[in-house]
Amino acid sequence: MASTDETVTFKELDERSNRAANLLRSRGLNHGDSVAIFLENHVRYLEVAWAAQRSGLYYTAVNSHLTPDEAGYIIDDCGAKAVVSSPRLAGVAQELAPLTPQVENFLMVDDTIEGWESYDAAVASQPSSPVPGECEGDFMLYSSGTTGRPKGIKRELTLAPMGQGIPSATGLGMLIGIGDGSVYLSPAPLYHSAPLAWCMSCHRLGATTVVMERFDPEWALQLVERYSVTHSQWVPTMFVRMLKLPPEVRERHDLSSLQAAVHAAAPCPVEVKRQMIEWWGPIISEYYSATEGMGATYITSEEWLAHPGSVGRTILGEPKIIDEDGNELPPGEPGVVWFLSGNEFQYHNDPAKTAEARHADGLATVGDVGYLDEDGYLFLTDRKTFMIVSGGVNIYPQEAENLLVTHPKVLDAAVLGVPNDDLGEEVKAVVQPIDWDAAGPDLEEELLAFCQANLAHYKCPRSVDFEKELPRLDTGKLYKRLLRDRYWEGKTTRIGMG
Repeated sequence: MASTDETVTFKELDERSNRAANLLRSRGLNHGDSVAIFLENHVRYLEVAWAAQRSGLYYTAVNSHLTPDEAGYIIDDCGAKAVVSSPRLAGVAQELAPLTPQVENFLMVDDTIEGWESYDAAVASQPSSPVPGECEGDFMLYSSGTTGRPKGIKRELTLAPMGQGIPSATGLGMLIGIGDGSVYLSPAPLYHSAPLAWCMSCHRLGATTVVMERFDPEWALQLVERYSVTHSQWVPTMFVRMLKLPPEVRERHDLSSLQAAVHAAAPCPVEVKRQMIEWWGPIISEYYSATEGMGATYITSEEWLAHPGSVGRTILGEPKIIDEDGNELPPGEPGVVWFLSGNEFQYHNDPAKTAEARHADGLATVGDVGYLDEDGYLFLTDRKTFMIVSGGVNIYPQEAENLLVTHPKVLDAAVLGVPNDDLGEEVKAVVQPIDWDAAGPDLEEELLAFCQANLAHYKCPRSVDFEKELPRLDTGKLYKRLLRDRYWEGKTTRIGMG
């Protein structure tokens, strides 16, 4: 653990996860049942995940920042029979029981509160040998809910013998050279699919994981030097934060141990990635996928420099670009990104949403929009749900967002459609400035001019509002619905806008 240096050896992880697996089995959780993990980035987190993984269970990692109603909805919806939490989340945890009537085991690490059992005491009496019938489980994680109620993404369990159900993240880890003796830095919350999957895959490959309790740009660079980190995974907002550090801070830390850095989860502005490659060298690769596992692409630094802005060529499934009439589009034409022959999935308890995301012919999508070039490289335009319709013109805000974050006075930016009596919607930017004292009409005018000098005018914001902090999830995704709802309150919201 990055802040405390608390260490768990492989032997300890093996024994502790076996004890936890035996505990869950003794409480009646069998193959296909569910456990919920409602923890901050904690030293016991991965042991609980491994306990479920090695005993054929589903495990749902619950965002540690949720309200009682939000967390309770997920825990109840996933059908968890047990939930593991911590005293740090006691304020929410103490309200979960009436919201989750099917949960039979409320377990708390470190200490307890009324109604919760000591996890530490419960596992202490359990054997450290594997559970009978040990086999591979899987996580069932929930969408971030940026456009509505989160949905559980469920894949059918293989129940393969332990060690034989190799997840896709393990293959990607091998692709970037993670192996015995590697050191992997995880700067993101473990409740998100990529950090959880990559940490566990690193364990499968014999690598040490260094888990940050929270992300801080300079601290991350310090940790690379302190632990001789060889591999790491990031989201683009982390790149932006590190690039905005003063040059003397960026140059203070020895990053020579880094062999590979991978990023995903959100679009990366072209100039941001170019600057990162210039700083760290051509060790930065990128993949595009989703928790659904409907398909995946991958791109190296060298490929990206030849195809700037691309998220790569396929490594899982066959990408197809489809228009609204169901026709496959030629290279260069944007449409909804579908994949053929990817992993099977369903949205738990939501057959209608499952039907929207899948076609009988084997195609599946999560609603991203993009295009393929002549060489088969995929470029993403935006999410379909974020599209702005202004005067009948479709505008994807990602392009303006990517531009704004490159401005030296901008730390973060969101671009969205707000009500306009004449056009239906108009384009607005919401900006988090580096210096709050600079927020005001002069900076607004400067940013509008910056956009107009670099983008077609119809894509440019007509106005800029300023916020001290944008509602961006720890996973790097922008919680646009929270911003958009402020402007649409009392108005008729467009269909598809969440």
